[in-house]
Amino acid sequence: MSATDKLATDAIAAIALGSNIGDSQEILEAAIATLANTPGIFLQAKSHWYQTAAIGPPQPDYLNGCALIKIFMLPHLLLETLLAIEQKFGRVRQERWGPRTLDLDLLLYDDLIIDTPTLQIPHPRMRERAFVLVPLAEIAPNWVEPVSGCVIKDLVKEVNCSDVHLLMGS
Repeated sequence: MSATDKLATDAIAAIALGSNIGDSQEILEAAIATLANTPGIFLQAKSHWYQTAAIGPPQPDYLNGCALIKIFMLPHLLLETLLAIEQKFGRVRQERWGPRTLDLDLLLYDDLIIDTPTLQIPHPRMRERAFVLVPLAEIAPNWVEPVSGCVIKDLVKEVNCSDVHLLMGS
């Protein structure tokens, strides 16, 4: 089966979610509900929420998590859908790594490797980010990251997780 044929059927994707402006937990829960109610997207699993130190300019801590979705759309359309959901939640892109109401990153799409000017899969910095790997390891520990060939549960052991804390009651 070719990659094109595979994309015409269903795929599994991993999405990272983050927020540090407003009621972040409420925003993230609403974003999960929005994803689950989007045609062509079926929520398979979601992690707990984790409080994490922000990267970039001084700003509040983030709440982060991950979701696994079954999808019936090509990767570029999924990215467009995620960007539209961010906008719906008031996302404004002012500065790199600045604070945001909602951040949705496409981490993985089956075992595809895509490198275009508008889309990179796997997400190019996911292997460096404990705030991505910790929640992803919770829901997809045995997913093989296709560039490194390592499973997520092993990748999380290679990053400093000291700034990633489980949000109680999430």
